[in-house]
Amino acid sequence: MYLSTVPPEPSPSEGLPRHVQDQIGRRLNELIPSVDTVGFDTRLGQVVLRLRAALLDAEAERQITKEFGDELIALVPRLRRFARLRTGSEAEADDVVQATLMRAWEHRSQFQAGTNLVGWLFTILRNTHLNQRKRLRREVEDVDGVFAGTLSAAPDQEHRIALFELQAALDALPAEQRETLMLATVDGLGYDEVGAILGCPVGTVKSRVSRARERLAATLGLS
Repeated sequence: MYLSTVPPEPSPSEGLPRHVQDQIGRRLNELIPSVDTVGFDTRLGQVVLRLRAALLDAEAERQITKEFGDELIALVPRLRRFARLRTGSEAEADDVVQATLMRAWEHRSQFQAGTNLVGWLFTILRNTHLNQRKRLRREVEDVDGVFAGTLSAAPDQEHRIALFELQAALDALPAEQRETLMLATVDGLGYDEVGAILGCPVGTVKSRVSRARERLAATLGLS
């Protein structure tokens, strides 16, 4: 079973005290809640059911290991959350996850047992979304996505305002800093895993995360 690498302790050069970093992490998790389950009455849920059956057949024919099939299904909620972070739209996120699962199935022979499955899947998802966006030649807006859903469930006006401020601060970040921060902070991936997904050195990942945190802290008045 895959165990996520715990990100290393930040060096003093990263600047922000640990409690400020923790504050940012908690706020981001409030803004973008995790998705624990996928309803089997949904279109994506039906895809997962069919994929599970295909994986069992492939396991019986010794095309894949049981660990690969179990882990792939278990990672669907995390793929869904990552897709929502990228698209801002629940419906589009499910489409991206569906395409990702299909590509993972088609290229299952390319995955090397014992290597990082979550990194492999996240890379497929990211590339799938980038290719779709290029084909559509448009940027996706947050119409019915994670942020809107979070606001509708917010308990009071003060909390809603805080979430709006956080979303605005995130939107003001450079895209590469925002995505790197989300992967490292919200999804809890190690810096090496984030670097593999984004195709950049670990030092670049650390720098982007540090700068993103510092800009968020300054904008939100955290200390």
